[in-house]
This record gives sequence, C-alpha cells and structure tokens, in this order.
Amino acid sequence: MKLKELLKELNVLACTADPEADITGISYDSRITQKGDMFVAVRGFETDGHKYIPKAVEKGASVVLCEDVPTVDVPYVQIESCRKGLALASKAFFGAPASRMKIIGITGTNGKTTTSYLIKHLLEETLGAKVGLIGTNGNMIGEKFIHSERTTPESYELQKLFKEMADEGCTHVVMEVSSHSLSLDRVAGITYEVGIFSNLTQDHLDFHGTMENYADAKAILFRNCTVGCVNADDGWTEYITRDASCRLMTFSADKSDASLFADNIVLSADGVKFTARYGAECAEASLAIPGMFSVHNALGVIAAGLALGISLKECTEALSSAAGVRGRAERVPTDGDYSIIIDYSHTPDALENILQTLRPITKGRLIALFGCGGDRDRLKRPIMGRIASENSDICVVTSDNPRTEDPDAIISEILPGISDKAETVVICDRIEAIHWTIDNALPGDVILLAGKGHEDYQVIGHEKIHMDEREIVDDYLRDRKNR
Repeated sequence: MKLKELLKELNVLACTADPEADITGISYDSRITQKGDMFVAVRGFETDGHKYIPKAVEKGASVVLCEDVPTVDVPYVQIESCRKGLALASKAFFGAPASRMKIIGITGTNGKTTTSYLIKHLLEETLGAKVGLIGTNGNMIGEKFIHSERTTPESYELQKLFKEMADEGCTHVVMEVSSHSLSLDRVAGITYEVGIFSNLTQDHLDFHGTMENYADAKAILFRNCTVGCVNADDGWTEYITRDASCRLMTFSADKSDASLFADNIVLSADGVKFTARYGAECAEASLAIPGMFSVHNALGVIAAGLALGISLKECTEALSSAAGVRGRAERVPTDGDYSIIIDYSHTPDALENILQTLRPITKGRLIALFGCGGDRDRLKRPIMGRIASENSDICVVTSDNPRTEDPDAIISEILPGISDKAETVVICDRIEAIHWTIDNALPGDVILLAGKGHEDYQVIGHEKIHMDEREIVDDYLRDRKNR
C-alpha cells in the first residue's frame, strides 16, 4: 500500500518520506518490525516508542510515524498523536473493514459483557446474522472463539480483527468499548451504528483520576454513533450525553417517559420478567439471569434491537431464549444443599448488586469471598470491604490478581472498610479461601466467589498463573469425597 493511502486521515505536521513509497506492514513494537514496515512510535505508560526507532530501523522499517523528529536518519512522518495515528493508519491498511459491517458498541462500568452476548444472541435469532463479538470474555467470529488479552484490543489488532470478521461473512459486530480504549484512541475512526451506555460507578480511577474524567471518556462513544441507547436511571447519563451528536433513545425501569420503559417488574431466583413499553407498543419480556441489573441489561439489548429496526416483539422473544454468560451469576455444581455462584463483580456497584440479588434467594447464610486487584484503583478497596460486610453474613477477604503489589498490603487497605455486621475471615491464598468456604458451608448457604468471573488465571507479579475457580471447586469436592 502506498504511504499516502495510510496518511489520508492523518493531520501531518512534517514529512520527509516519499508519499508514493510502498508500505508492506505496520508495527508499533520494534521486536516484531519487519522490512518495509511503517513503525509507529507510540508513547506508552512504561516506555516511549520513540526510544525504539533505531531498533525498528535496524529491523527494516522504511518509514517512521512519530511525534518527535527521529534522532537517526530515516524517512519520517510527524503527527500530533501516534496513538490516533496508529488507529487511523491501521484502518486504512486493512481497507476500513468496519464500514462493511454494522458496529454496536457498549460502554459503562458494569453489564458490558452480558449485554454484548445478549445482543449477539438477539441478532442471530431475529436476523439470522453472523455476528462478531469483541470483549472481556474473549472474541468470537460467529461460533469461533478467539482468546483476548484486553476488553478492547489495541487499534492495529482491532482493525485486523474487523477485517477477519468481515472476510468471514459477519454482518454485525458487538463490542465492549472500554474507557481506556476511548481515552487512548484505540477505537478512533470507528463509526457505530448503535452505542449503548449501561451505567457509571467507581472504577479505573487509578487511570482516569476523577469520575468526571472517567465519564468524559465514555462520552466519546456518543460523538461517534448514529443512535445512542442510554440508561435514563443512571445519574451520569445526562453528563455523558451533553455533547452527543447522535439520536438518543432512553431506557428506564423507573421513568415512564423514557423511550423504552420496563413496567410490572418481577424479580425471582430464576431471572426477571417485565412488560416492555415502547410508545404505544408493549410486550412481555423475560431473562433467565436474576437481579435488577438484569432488567437494565435487557432494556439496553431491546433498545439496541429497536434502533436496528427489529420489532419489540421479536426482541423480547429472543431475550426469553437467551442463556447465561460465563462468570456472570454463574452457578457451579456442589455436593450438598448449598450453592456456589461465580461472578465477575470487581467494582463496588457490581458487588453490591450481586449480593443484593442473592440475598432474597439465600435460605441460610450469604458468604461473600472477594479481594481487590493490585496496581488498580486503591480508593475502592475499603468501599468494597464495607459493601461486602454490610451485605453478607460471612465476609471472606482474600487475593484477586495482586500483580506487583503485596497481597497482604492490599488486604490491609480493604479491612478498614469492614463493618461488624458480618463475621470476617481473612485468608490471603485464594484457593485456601475457597476451600474454607466449602468446608464451612451449611445447608441453605449461598457462597459468592466474586471478582474472577470468566478469568481462569491469577496475576502475580507480571505472570499469569492458571487458576479456574470452577476447577478449584470441582477438584476439592472430588478430593473431599475420596478422603
């Protein structure tokens, strides 16, 4: 591809490279740069890509996209932001593949993954569509699963994935759009057919600093979509949509003047039921995932379907046949009259939601096992402790992806928030903690294993160690039976 084609959406400040030069690839990691590549010098949090320009040139890079003029002799193109430049150049390199499909983007603190799977199911059931999915649990092309490291991939990998999806016949893509990806321009250059806002609660303040900055990142989505489906019951919705350039459709479980309204809500251990009202139309809706948050997730899904031209009745019928999502209020088998639920709830709001959902269906004691991630927002740690202890009978504080922090130090920042409403047990080793909950379970108890959800690993230092809570439970129950 000619260099000029890669640069057509970029604001070039200076250029010493030949616009007619042939570029055979794009790289932003000098270790994998190949001959004929355009190397993009992206500034990161731990290092600066400009430092690796000489290495990239050694590896054969023919052109450098940079913010600062290189210190070595190499043709270069200078721009203001290499992050945005990488996204737009990658889009051009792969032939703008997202434009060949309808993209549905979901942003918010909680509910993104569940919503994405439900929308994929909705599109498959109602349109017979082949759907791509991009998100926390992994990526999918139809039924083919592809492991992922991030909720939203880096822009080059994202555009490459879009091309693979389009080439394999996907007509729609449902993707989780994280605040990091919006802030860091990983999704620059994408136009969404539908954007969905679920909610905003405290998370990622280690990166954004303030809730306002966090909300500002989410707001970017609604300046790049055709229709925005937003939760009218969330206090941040008005702030996030204040500069929206799209048509807005509101959904609510509380405000009857919303575009889409849930009435006659019934919550049970088996899921939720409600009447969906859209203008003069109404239809009975159900979703086999318990909790009030499931009502809002379902409304977001229905709103997206309506925005895509699917009828209200078709939307609600598709929802009723949807299954649960791995790591979201997921039940695992036990050997007695007690229950174990695995849930990804790793934010204060998500933890409170799942505990309040489980309380009415708990005949005995509610046991909450949780921890807080290392190298992440420290302000939420005592808040998580307060929520866990105020909404459970036994609170088991343990480890959850300590990364480069001392697990005991993380726990010491959780404990000041613990109230005396629950019995508190501290077991730093998460596997031992899970074993303890099983050994101490009584008939009617519900054990919540919070924080890991779909994850099958524990991050200690910079290493991912295999740890799947389903396997831990199953192995321990088998061993206990054979004792």
